[in-house]
Amino acid sequence: MTALAACSLRASGNVSEYSVAEMSFSRRSFLLGAGSGLSLLVLAACTQPEPMPTPTASPSPTLTVPRPSSMLRSNWTSDPYFRGSHSFVPVGATPQFRDDLSQPIMGRVFFAGEATSADLPGSVLGAQVSGARAAGELSSTANKGDRIAIIGAGAAGAEAARVLALEGFDVIVIEARDRVGGRIDTRESKSWPLPVELGAWRLNKTVDAVLLSKLATLGVETNTLTGTLLQGAKATATENTVGPKAVDAAVAWAADQTKDVSVADALTGSGAAKGASDANGLVGADLVNQYLSSLATVNGASDSKLSAWYGLSGSPQYDRLVTGGFGTLISEALTGVTTSLSTAVVGISYSDTGVSLQLGTGESLKVARVLVTVPLGVLQKGSIRFDPLLPFAHRTAIAALGMGSVETVWLRYDKPFWSTDAAVWSLVGTGDDLSTWFNLQAVTGETVLVGLVGGDAARRVSKLNDGDLLAAALHALEPFAAH
Repeated sequence: MTALAACSLRASGNVSEYSVAEMSFSRRSFLLGAGSGLSLLVLAACTQPEPMPTPTASPSPTLTVPRPSSMLRSNWTSDPYFRGSHSFVPVGATPQFRDDLSQPIMGRVFFAGEATSADLPGSVLGAQVSGARAAGELSSTANKGDRIAIIGAGAAGAEAARVLALEGFDVIVIEARDRVGGRIDTRESKSWPLPVELGAWRLNKTVDAVLLSKLATLGVETNTLTGTLLQGAKATATENTVGPKAVDAAVAWAADQTKDVSVADALTGSGAAKGASDANGLVGADLVNQYLSSLATVNGASDSKLSAWYGLSGSPQYDRLVTGGFGTLISEALTGVTTSLSTAVVGISYSDTGVSLQLGTGESLKVARVLVTVPLGVLQKGSIRFDPLLPFAHRTAIAALGMGSVETVWLRYDKPFWSTDAAVWSLVGTGDDLSTWFNLQAVTGETVLVGLVGGDAARRVSKLNDGDLLAAALHALEPFAAH
């Protein structure tokens, strides 16, 4: 396919179309395949040709990235009920803080959520397992007939509610938002050919085997990202070994240091970033940065904040997509459970005799015990006041762990403007924040593109209004346009 640069941007009308002039690449474009069988269409940064005097200007051939029929976006970063998408281990912190946060207080206040999962942090399964764990702790302490409040109707809260309800407890789930699901945010509309997942939707077929089996039982469709879905791709897949090799070398170097450093500092200190080899016509440093950007869409943190000792442990390689409505998992778990939506809990007072919840409406609710499953970002913001204050171990854990950001933008097209059959596209060396894209036409047959961005880039994207976000998305997609 012709190499097209993501360099020039011209708007026509009300952000209706974006054109890209044909430029010369400093390095050739090619298909980059991940070890799991994914295919990534990677395009290098372009360089403007040297200006040459000519008698008259000659028009350049152009390609157009059309405005999509519909766009939906997430904004976990600024959502007051999330303050980010999921937790990570920053420099100086350890997984022990997750265990510290999970400890019950006086047999009255319990904690669950992905931030309390040392084995499966940041994942839906980790949240579910933490909910089941907390339900077991609570059940062993509570008396039959106790009224139990669960704050948060995400994966952790829903699983805990399901377990406790089956055991005969009087359970009420209190959710600040007007929907259940937490970071699972499924949107269904007649204008979209498939459910839109604005939150969690990527899984690993091995790590998430139990969850995938449950989804299959519920009739929720998932799709495997393998080479078989990419037949007909017009270029040979090549694996990006440069980025993972550099990061592995940096982490190994950091393990021998006397104190923890960030992944970024480890890449510099070890010389792994500078020594990264060029491959397939692309500069090694660009390949390392591409790999770091893809990691940020998994753990939500940029390499400058992520612990080189602990930050990358438990980061899965996603190879499955949920395309049939992830929210079914939550609604099924909450069937028959009393759930109060649009009800924020702003205070929790607890003693050895019970718990009093202060609601945003000014009302209070007395229960025997409470399970807190709100995101780490909400706890860090102090949106819920605890009386008495949480123990030092809990407060230290809340302050020490990091809250990452992964944002998503979905674009629906009536017909494709691209010609590649690659399922995953990645930009190398262009400087675009939206550098990772999923081509759902290769997965489901629907002409839908999904952009992902994590870490500091996600925080920048979250600040864009819809018009500016669309402009940024179309600019990033210019190199993929067919002509």
